[in-house]
Amino acid sequence: MGTPAFPNLGKHCSVEDCKLIDFLPFTCDCCDKVFCLQHRSYAKHLCPNANQMDVTVLVCPLCAQGVRLVPNEDPNITWDLHVNGDCDPSNYQKVTKKKRCPAPGCREILVFSNTIRCKDCTQEHCLRHRFGPDHNCLGPRKPDTGFPFIGVLRSQKGNSTPNQTSNGSSKWSLGLLNAASSIRASAEASMQRLAIATNQALHKAKDGMAQGSGANGDLVESCIHCHARFANVTSLIEHVEKVHESKVKQAPNRVIVDVCPRCSKAFRDPVLLVEHVEKDHGGFSKS
Repeated sequence: MGTPAFPNLGKHCSVEDCKLIDFLPFTCDCCDKVFCLQHRSYAKHLCPNANQMDVTVLVCPLCAQGVRLVPNEDPNITWDLHVNGDCDPSNYQKVTKKKRCPAPGCREILVFSNTIRCKDCTQEHCLRHRFGPDHNCLGPRKPDTGFPFIGVLRSQKGNSTPNQTSNGSSKWSLGLLNAASSIRASAEASMQRLAIATNQALHKAKDGMAQGSGANGDLVESCIHCHARFANVTSLIEHVEKVHESKVKQAPNRVIVDVCPRCSKAFRDPVLLVEHVEKDHGGFSKS
């Protein structure tokens, strides 16, 4: 074997029945033995370590994930480790059920490179139906300005029947109904309090403007007794207390006299005035 220039050129095949001298031998990466061209494969030279390079993968029917069979290990043990460990059945729909374009009549599978999200309806479509008129876009969703629990309450009332057998669901719906009613009542009460406070603030602002206008020389308040005018209510009250109430106090024993409208005769008792009119004037007080 070899030449003076290349003394290590060529080796014998490791197969006992072959022993062929090959100047370009093959070294097995599993058993590290040298073989000729005919016996270079694992099956030809019956390599005992060939299973170390085995990459056999089984697809799990529960989660659709690949499970690699470990060399020199029982496949049943490998399967049990996968099922009791990282097996996720919720991944099966993600792998097997491909997302498709929701446009009518389009069944194109949506992937990363052909997926466009509509800005109005926020749905994903293919490149062919990326524009609104192509996929019958309904436009942006209008915000719900009504009471947020009205739909839930209506659905609970519509679905409730007298023959309900589930006590848990009925109790849950009743609790939700009571909670929504209390929230709505508190909201209405808050709105009423806010309206009352706003009206009071407006009245106070108007009173302040009236007082300010009276300070500038506009007499807006008048006395019912002497018809004197004042700039504000406070001045009017002081005037009534000082002038008119003091006069009443000074003459506590004053006698009220009723006068006959025809003859101007005075009477202390109104009954006497009536009898006088009936007797002397024939029951007529007007001339």
